[in-house]
Amino acid sequence: MRIYPTFFKLGFSWMDAERAHKIGFTLVKATHKVGVGAVLRRVCAPAASLRTEAFGLTFPSPFGLAAGFDKGATGINALANLGFGHVEVGTITGRSQPGNPQPRLFRLVADRAVINRMGFNNDGASTVAPRLVRALVGLKKEYPTVRPVVGVNIGKSKAVELDDALDDYLVSARALACEADYLVVNVSSPNTPGLRLLQNVQSLRPLLSGVRDAADTAAGRHVPLLVKIAPDLSDDDIADVAELALDLGLDGIIATNTTISRDGLLSPSDLVNEKGAGGLSGAPLKARSLAVLRQLKSIVGDRLTLISVGGVETGVEVQERLDAGATLVQGYTAFLYEGPFWAASINRELARLRKYKTA
Repeated sequence: MRIYPTFFKLGFSWMDAERAHKIGFTLVKATHKVGVGAVLRRVCAPAASLRTEAFGLTFPSPFGLAAGFDKGATGINALANLGFGHVEVGTITGRSQPGNPQPRLFRLVADRAVINRMGFNNDGASTVAPRLVRALVGLKKEYPTVRPVVGVNIGKSKAVELDDALDDYLVSARALACEADYLVVNVSSPNTPGLRLLQNVQSLRPLLSGVRDAADTAAGRHVPLLVKIAPDLSDDDIADVAELALDLGLDGIIATNTTISRDGLLSPSDLVNEKGAGGLSGAPLKARSLAVLRQLKSIVGDRLTLISVGGVETGVEVQERLDAGATLVQGYTAFLYEGPFWAASINRELARLRKYKTA
């Protein structure tokens, strides 16, 4: 299992990061298409002891894949084979859009980090919706008891002005809610101009209320709704968002998205500056993401589900987030460095830790 880091160094580290991602993701999807998925499902299946309940759903494991890896819902079933308890697709926008100019994805290998300024490149909600239908049909066949959960992360189309953001989010909510196990409103990416201004509670209240009502009406059921926030918010702003989420009766908060900070990096400043603007993810986010989680937990207690994301690499670190108040934990950047058996490795470590605690 530890062969992959060497393979990454030889086969991918020298390659443009976005191209390497596409090649790696294509190979993962190919395993499903050629029938290897059934073997992977057995090899990577989380232990039954890891099953987790959150907002009325049963997750095979508390560890899942964050939004950003599968932007177009093209590989949900293949990713589920690898042991992720949930796969969050997106970010998906109301309109299809190419995203920002390339190159737009960069590694900081010394920091086990990534800088991205992708800009919500995706095919649009109306195109993604049928893919979700097909994926869920497959998951129900492949997992007759407890299947991996599918979350859908939605954001604002770049061409839409902030004043019209609500209508744009509603397009996505109405198109995707029927097939979403849960829905996430992303107002925290640094790569869509002005988007983070929507984290202001005065703007956020009508946005979340509107998306919630539209999603539930379209689906004919309550669709669990969460909001994803940035690590760069002040503690006061985090508290305001938490109180708003409680007031609106949201199902949860995802903390955190990528950061615009470049503090404390091991990579040379010239290299970092060369990469340019964008959101930083990976190991450097560990401390801040954990701090935001603890602050949120102190405010919301058990009234909301907290999903922690940012810098986790090992089962011990995932368990630390669970002990700090998260119900679920997500990862992404370390997947690029650790390879396809990363989730299975974390699940095994989590199961050992739990067995040790109860021994």
